[in-house]
Amino acid sequence: MNTGAKKISGVRALIFDLDGTLIDSKLDLALSVNAALAEMGRPPLPHEQIFGYVGEGAPMLLQRAMGEGASGDECRRALEFFLAYYRAHMLDNTVTYPGVREGLEQLAGLSMAVLTNKPVRISRAILEGLGLASYFRYIYGGNSFERKKPDPMGTEVLLRDFGMAPREAMIVGDSEIDVQTARNANTWACGVTYGLGSARMADFPPDILVDSLTELPAYLDHQFAGGNRP
Repeated sequence: MNTGAKKISGVRALIFDLDGTLIDSKLDLALSVNAALAEMGRPPLPHEQIFGYVGEGAPMLLQRAMGEGASGDECRRALEFFLAYYRAHMLDNTVTYPGVREGLEQLAGLSMAVLTNKPVRISRAILEGLGLASYFRYIYGGNSFERKKPDPMGTEVLLRDFGMAPREAMIVGDSEIDVQTARNANTWACGVTYGLGSARMADFPPDILVDSLTELPAYLDHQFAGGNRP
């Protein structure tokens, strides 16, 4: 995807989305949603339909899966079952996307964090289980703050954590939610083409678009990008 046409200077911190960006978790999510639906006496949904519900946090995922006729209490019970089931099965099929480990290693000279709408304890456990947690100074989830992405609250906290201005940070994600978050926080936005929400990215174009995280260093100022690369 890199054509060498655009360079972005001054980026010192990268804020990564999780599902669809770093990890391919869609099968474990779909199986867990359908397990919750079965527990509630409801028929399973096609996996592709469930994939389209991912991105705005577990409560919204289960609310969408349960459908408009579900009561608040039913959605709450489905969510509780889903979370318990998912914690037990979250690494059954989940893997990193191609190029993620290599890309993170190349980018290790920058400050990096994860900001996801997924619950924070589950997010940390997955990153630790996949051996990725050590790359990130901070890991925040959808229940770390009062408001989820695309609200800029989490990004603004990370900017304070890093001690950086908005234009010194870039959000890396697979969906329009990540691009909207970047716009709301006045940071740069990098989209990836392979994730769960990539089909919706056309309506919210990021500053740069990559097919693999290994392409990202070439877009960044060489003073900062890939400081640990040979």
